Amino acid sequence: MKLWGGRFTKETNELVNAFNASISFDQRFYRQDIEGSIAHATGLASHGIISAGERDGIIDGLKGILSDIDSGRLIISDEYEDIHSFVEATLTTRIGETGKKLHTGRSRNDQVALDMKLYIRDEILEMDSLLAELLETIIGIMESNLETYMPGFTHLQKAQPLTLAHHMGAYFEMFKRDRLRLKDTYHRMNLSPLGSGALAGTTYPIDRNETASLLGFDGPTLNSMDSVSDRDYLLEFLSGMSIIMMHLSRFSEEIIIWNSNEYRFIELDDAFSTGSSIMPQKKNPDIAELVRGKTGRVYGSLMSLLTTMKALPLAYNKDMQEDKELTFDALDTTKACIRLFNGMIKTMGFNKDVMLRSTKGGFTNATDAADYLVNKGVAFRDAHGIVGELVLFCIEHKKTLDEMTLEEYKAISPVFEKDIYEAISIETCVKRRETLGAPGIQSMGHVIRINRQYLEDNKSIR
Repeated sequence: MKLWGGRFTKETNELVNAFNASISFDQRFYRQDIEGSIAHATGLASHGIISAGERDGIIDGLKGILSDIDSGRLIISDEYEDIHSFVEATLTTRIGETGKKLHTGRSRNDQVALDMKLYIRDEILEMDSLLAELLETIIGIMESNLETYMPGFTHLQKAQPLTLAHHMGAYFEMFKRDRLRLKDTYHRMNLSPLGSGALAGTTYPIDRNETASLLGFDGPTLNSMDSVSDRDYLLEFLSGMSIIMMHLSRFSEEIIIWNSNEYRFIELDDAFSTGSSIMPQKKNPDIAELVRGKTGRVYGSLMSLLTTMKALPLAYNKDMQEDKELTFDALDTTKACIRLFNGMIKTMGFNKDVMLRSTKGGFTNATDAADYLVNKGVAFRDAHGIVGELVLFCIEHKKTLDEMTLEEYKAISPVFEKDIYEAISIETCVKRRETLGAPGIQSMGHVIRINRQYLEDNKSIR
């Protein structure tokens, strides 16, 4: 069934019908389509375009369709071109000729723009909720590991000692920014296109502010051509999801490294690991690897829609139908990855003794040895060179800085005294770093309190 065809004298080719149809994927926003139609019918009646009785009949019919789809009593049929034609045809079958009045003053162009906005608005709220849950998991790990020491890395080389709380806090900040991006997108897109018609509005005396308010929008859009052809909010949402996936992928890469035999920083729960079909000893971090792999899939959706939109003239073009499958796939992928990733890190264990031993190797306290000399009056550049000699000595003699004797220290620089050992202990190296954002216990405790308050104040982005 089509919502058009009066000027056509031939049936559409079957291949064209299949190629043109969108009901196989746009049926997922049947609820939003019905919600928008109820608001539209209400607005039509408010200005005498349809009667109050007709409005009530349409709304009751639409609510019945919604209830029947939800319960499974009504199955969405793929003989229809799209979800809009299915809902309107079903409504007309149920309530008669009055159903045909629903589309007065409306085009499928503003209808699909509305449905997609309503759907994405709901999805942004759900994704934000998933990120909030992930942040709760991360901050819980932070609170429990203020004194769990581990090496920090640059260039994948051991650099300086820090704590697991500090390391996890970096990802907290990333996912917090992701929520802020979703919030920006949500509020920027929250304008209603309903009433824009095909591209030039309508001659019917409708009140777009009324229908926007009924649907929870901040107001109506201000240009009808832009209203039906705007996909910026989808590009922003896809960009936001791409960044979320990038953050998940970075975190996954670290989990994969930490899970390796060479590191053994973590132990993944059996429920979030897999084995090998041939090697019985294997316990693979497949969830982390799949999250890392699926990141490219979400990037692909963003690039595809950018490419689709890059040369489209105003106003609506059928190319824009390609926005849905891309967005739906990216949505499903990103939400699944957040859920699985959260479950994985919530259940994984940390081998704290292994992390501490790793911290003591690799000269992560070398910078603190240089700072020790600076505090004794040595210029930093000279101190840097002296500690370089210490490291070279340790490498040649297979020692750590902690294992050097005081005589060996003094042979390189007479400035060293017994207090060098306290100065370069891992605990001292970390605890003395108390600038805001650093891994010191007091600093980290302050940051955790700030982020706890953030979570309390931002349970939702709405």
